[in-house]
Amino acid sequence: MTRIPVIATAFFCVLCVAACGLKSRQTSVESVSVGSSTVTVADSATVIVPVYAKGYSVEYLSGDVRLIDICDPQKENGNTFHYALVPKGRKPSGIPENYTVIETPVKHVMCMTSLQLSNFIRLDACDYVVGITSTRHLFNKEMNERLKSGKTAKIGIEGNFDNELIMSMNPDVIFISPFKRGGYDAMREIGIPLVPHLGYKEMTPLGQAEWIKFIGMFIGQEAEANAKFAAIEKRYNELKELAANVGKRPVVFSGEIRGGNWYAVGGKSFLAQLFRDAGADYFLKDDPRSGGVTLDFETVYNQAESADFWRIVNSYDGTFSYDALKSLDPRYADFRAFREKGVVYCNMREKPFYESMPMEPEIVLEDLIHAFHPDLLPDYKPTYYERLK
Repeated sequence: MTRIPVIATAFFCVLCVAACGLKSRQTSVESVSVGSSTVTVADSATVIVPVYAKGYSVEYLSGDVRLIDICDPQKENGNTFHYALVPKGRKPSGIPENYTVIETPVKHVMCMTSLQLSNFIRLDACDYVVGITSTRHLFNKEMNERLKSGKTAKIGIEGNFDNELIMSMNPDVIFISPFKRGGYDAMREIGIPLVPHLGYKEMTPLGQAEWIKFIGMFIGQEAEANAKFAAIEKRYNELKELAANVGKRPVVFSGEIRGGNWYAVGGKSFLAQLFRDAGADYFLKDDPRSGGVTLDFETVYNQAESADFWRIVNSYDGTFSYDALKSLDPRYADFRAFREKGVVYCNMREKPFYESMPMEPEIVLEDLIHAFHPDLLPDYKPTYYERLK
């Protein structure tokens, strides 16, 4: 079997063909050129090429076999996980020994995070999900009905899973977050494939959203995933262009103090990129870190006292207001963003922050542009974030 690497730049022409083919939804056998090689696929619309996502790559073998390599997009030399997706009923040869074989499309999956679940929600594929870890702040009507009827089970939390319940739901695949608390050894022993889903480690909003294509490969919805992502990408880039040439870029900071520490993220993070694309400057824009940053109040105050906006996400019980914010810590009132009513707020008790927002970066971007530059979107009604009144 010939192993043919998928190179993103060589596949842009394939994506154009795929976009046209989605309208007719017809399936045909085609030969797709990749560099100097050719691979036969059932439908060019199903070819998956991650462009923004850095955490997974795809190679195609003959016989519709896909080799997927998964790695931490924030680490250059971290662990790499290898999977071979094989059409059901086929026994291809030539798959490298270090690849775990999974027959596709799968029928039943379990999700360990709301981000993973958001992929299925955006694909209208909740009926594949037979297990989730948390139901806190779960808004999706279909998933709540599945939980109520027993079609989907709550399987516990990382480190404390109900393994008997997991086995009874008979999942084909469990999507995991291997860099968190774990507790997967018992699952591994019963032979259920554990597949890392690292969308939460991506450093760009479109990179995170592009994991919808990753899920599409497992459930046989590659064409749907490509179409959904193309729509996300188009609108996101239109909005990014709208905010690219603003006359003044306001400064925004983020987070709150909890237990004596202020938790923020670095200047190379997903959130910092969102602010940049919305025509604002993050207060830690020069910080080289991509993950979480722990600061003390004085450090944040020194760098953000004169910032124009303050982004806050919490699960406040009741109506959040400037008085409520001040009651949490009187020092908050010393920030300019507090004094001049520049708080941009999302309450997770009221908005599907985790289960929907990761797959709607274009809507989040529109919210932020409206908050930072209301003149650019004068008639827009926010979905997740809005200026606190």
